[in-house]
Amino acid sequence: MYDDVKGIIFNIQRFSLHDGPGIRTTVFLKGCPLRCVWCHNPESQSPFPELMFDEEKCTGCGKCIEVCERGAIVGLKNTKVKILRNRCNACGRCEAVCHFEALKVVGRVITVRDVIREVLRDLPFYKNSNGGVTASGGEPLFQPDFTEALFRAARSEGINTALDTSGFAKWSVFERVLRVTDFLLYDIKGMDPERHKRYTGVSNDLILENLIRADRMGVPIFIRVPVIPDANFKGDDDFRKLAEFLSGLESVERIDLLPYHTLGEPKAKKLGRPFIRFREPDEAFLAKFKEVLESIGLRVTIGGLA
Repeated sequence: MYDDVKGIIFNIQRFSLHDGPGIRTTVFLKGCPLRCVWCHNPESQSPFPELMFDEEKCTGCGKCIEVCERGAIVGLKNTKVKILRNRCNACGRCEAVCHFEALKVVGRVITVRDVIREVLRDLPFYKNSNGGVTASGGEPLFQPDFTEALFRAARSEGINTALDTSGFAKWSVFERVLRVTDFLLYDIKGMDPERHKRYTGVSNDLILENLIRADRMGVPIFIRVPVIPDANFKGDDDFRKLAEFLSGLESVERIDLLPYHTLGEPKAKKLGRPFIRFREPDEAFLAKFKEVLESIGLRVTIGGLA
């Protein structure tokens, strides 16, 4: 039965107001084929559990060193430890003995049945606000069997579904999930092919092709655009290219401009990864972008749903 389909997630966020219409429960899945350098959820990229280490909370007690069977944690007593990432398998033994919460495994296996049990806790809020459940990530299409089963289970309970995706997947996979999707939140991370590949690791060809296909399915589409002035959308030419592309689509209901921020930096540090800082867009830049997109007759917000 589909209720027993398993997936790996890193968070279930209740009372979410920015991941689709109404009050929603957002299920964040691990694993993503993109490597956006500005990613604000770097813990979502790997499909496997990972160990996050908050150096500021470490007291150097050494208990984690004692329980680590792989020698992945090293250091002297009363000094902050160091994580050898190539040895760590995120077993969780260190987290269990760390009373200061400096160590945390992010990512856990869960069944659709368990997720739906959590989602049903807020059923009255969904009905009163036209809310529901949203699959986000990471990339939900990276775990298509789990995402499809989750949406089928939600619909069987009268709960609507929203898919938050980059669209980077085989169309056969995307279409299968889209058929049980009520709202599509579609990320467009750039129109310039070269810059898209430089900053995300993949071409945008498949992403744009899949958006055209999805548009024909008739599912309401909300376009979400991360705005990083020195990277993906640099000015008027990029603004116009996006507007021209979207003007040919019929199912797009709104565009949310999402200004770049650095909230992913502390999480990247805890994972032992580098983080690249960019310039944040100012009000004038966002206003101009909004004006160009509104010229094609669509509703445009700055900051997303609320």
